[in-house]
Amino acid sequence: MTDALTQATGLEAEAADDSAAVELQLRRELAAVYRLVAHFQMTDLVFTHISMRLPGPDHHFLINPYGLLFEEITASNLVKIDLSGQPVEPTEYLVNPAGFVIHSAIHAARSDAYCVLHTHTKAGCAVAAQRNGLLPLNQISMEFYNRVAYHDYEGVALNLDEQRRLVADLGEHPAMILRNHGLLTVGESAKQAYLRMHYLNRACEIQVAAQAAGEANLVLPSGELAEYTARQLAGEADSDFVDHDALELAWAALLRMLDRTCPDYRD
Repeated sequence: MTDALTQATGLEAEAADDSAAVELQLRRELAAVYRLVAHFQMTDLVFTHISMRLPGPDHHFLINPYGLLFEEITASNLVKIDLSGQPVEPTEYLVNPAGFVIHSAIHAARSDAYCVLHTHTKAGCAVAAQRNGLLPLNQISMEFYNRVAYHDYEGVALNLDEQRRLVADLGEHPAMILRNHGLLTVGESAKQAYLRMHYLNRACEIQVAAQAAGEANLVLPSGELAEYTARQLAGEADSDFVDHDALELAWAALLRMLDRTCPDYRD
């Protein structure tokens, strides 16, 4: 009996150690995304959010401490909350209620949405105010052709009733434009959500710049070509070559930059 108890206790300790190691890794990845969003000037002071769902049955996720600039986010000061928006561990920080409304809804509805990233960039807000939304003007924007959802503006996201409409509009898409509001991406990992946002925002920047020359001067590819390009970029098209390493190589390069410029994100 003693041997069995000792063995069970040892297994529980090992599982706890594994869980702690996984959480630390996810904290560092999420903190890295916050620093990257700051570095590439996609922040709105303290008012947008990036969240990461933790594995396990408790439906806990990590989100930024309300009031800190993204350049101040570290692995250790991220706040762990439940689906009701309440911290599950002692913390000195608050949680932005709008962050809870948007992010908890998506985490609860999408099993693949481990990371949810939301921004209010100038270009993103400009395209979110346009009737036709994101146009396939460039190879970068074609990544999102037929793959970006739209959600109509309902005011500041402080009402729980909006959650079901938000989730319904997102559907299975990897990205969404919140009309008159901003941009949102989801990913199975922090790096996937970040790179989607990086290029969704870049697509918006390209669109705003191209429109400055006048709508009559815009050249749009056919829908068939835009769809083929989207499939190529997703590694789903019948092409002679497929770049399976792009995501990992880009993420590794970004982490090297952070390790040079602001290694404290890991703390």
